[in-house]
Amino acid sequence: MMEPLYSPWGEIQSCEMLAPHVFCVSTASHGGIMVNSRTAKTVFSRKALQCAFRDGGYYCFEEDCMAPVALRELMDRGLYVAPVNGYWKPGEYENCINESVQRYHPDYWQARQAGNTQPALQGKQNQVKESER
Repeated sequence: MMEPLYSPWGEIQSCEMLAPHVFCVSTASHGGIMVNSRTAKTVFSRKALQCAFRDGGYYCFEEDCMAPVALRELMDRGLYVAPVNGYWKPGEYENCINESVQRYHPDYWQARQAGNTQPALQGKQNQVKESER
C-alpha cells in the first residue's frame, strides 16, 4: 500500500492512510483524499467517483467540498470511523460530513438516500462470482 509520491495540490507534507489504498494528503496550501484508481472502483460508487477528478493513477477528492463524499462512503462501508476526541463529540463529525455533502453534492446525497451508492464494480464482481459457481 504505497503512499502517493505526488499530489495535484503540490508537494505532499503529510500523508495518512484512511483505508487500504486510500490516503489523506496535505500540502503547504491544500490537500484532499487520493485513492488508487483500481481500489476506487471497488470501494466508491459511480456517483462518488463523479465528485472526484482523475490525476495519474488516482481519483482525487479535494479537501474542501469533495472529500466529505469520500469520507461518507468510507464510513458507510465501515472502512473509516468518525473521530471522537477533544474536538469532536460523538456524532458531530458525521453530522458535519453529512451537512457538507448535502450542501455541495445534493445529487449524490439523493442517490445515497435512495440506496444507489453501491461500489462501481459491485455488479461486475457479483456477475463473476455467479459465473464461478
